[in-house]
Amino acid sequence: MTTTRTALTDSLPRVESITGALARYGLVVVLAWIGALKFTAYEAQGIAPLVSNSPLMSWVYDIFSVGTFSALLGVVELVTAALIAVKPWWPRLSAVGSVIAVGLFVATLSFLVTTPGVFEASAGGFPVLSSTGQFLIKDVALLGISAWTFADALRSSHF
Repeated sequence: MTTTRTALTDSLPRVESITGALARYGLVVVLAWIGALKFTAYEAQGIAPLVSNSPLMSWVYDIFSVGTFSALLGVVELVTAALIAVKPWWPRLSAVGSVIAVGLFVATLSFLVTTPGVFEASAGGFPVLSSTGQFLIKDVALLGISAWTFADALRSSHF
């Protein structure tokens, strides 16, 4: 039993390295993929009700068209993904990307309280999530991963 415990303890740094890479680059893939989709009319129309019902963000449609705002958001998401990805070479830049990601996910989670229909009325409402609510709630985990990548990048940058 002691030998097994020692072997597991000895392999822990490798396991942490692998799981950290999975978390970091999984976040990068999600951000990049969603960012790339922001250049499509389908995605631009999909986020329009979320943005237009937000008291914090609805003003953007007074300045930009739905498609233009979606494309700008896509650029931010793609840049954020790239910044998070460069942690092995530039951890401070990666930390900046993680902070941006935290902001993106906090903004998205705010839609849980500003978008009508997030809770499924036919099932009694809160806490039952509609498909829109299910789409948004995943950002709780992405927010947590973004906060972890921030701390990890700071640890590597030797502040």
